[in-house]
Amino acid sequence: MAKILIGYASMSGNTEEIAVLLKNKVQSAGHEVHMEELELLDVQNLSAYDGILLGAYTWGNGDLPYEAEDFYDDLDEMNLTGKKAAAFGSGDRVYPEFCAAVDLLEERLKKCGADIVQAGLKVEMAPETEEDILACEAFAVTFLNELNISAY
Repeated sequence: MAKILIGYASMSGNTEEIAVLLKNKVQSAGHEVHMEELELLDVQNLSAYDGILLGAYTWGNGDLPYEAEDFYDDLDEMNLTGKKAAAFGSGDRVYPEFCAAVDLLEERLKKCGADIVQAGLKVEMAPETEEDILACEAFAVTFLNELNISAY
């Protein structure tokens, strides 16, 4: 059994819905999941996890939300070498930088030495369609497979 962290920032609930879908899929595969909002998460605890999933909605024209800024800044001081990680988030295509927060999280994780094991999951608004829900579940399964642990 692996210990997986799902940290997220969500204002309208869209990114939280993605996080819940990921959590349910990972837990159904028999793994331990700790899910917490980024503004409450202590970056010093990241080393306790086998896998790290970080998510945020994109604010304005491609920015991280204010709830994620302190975590993001603190993350810069972490050494995550050898940690498997991936990013996810929600966004709105009316803005020029769709889901740019996902890219920012991936870049920061890489800078800290984490191994980004798959492309970020980007969802338009809330994961309401069957296609979006299946994409979230597939993202979780692929993440678990990249950790070399059972996804089922």
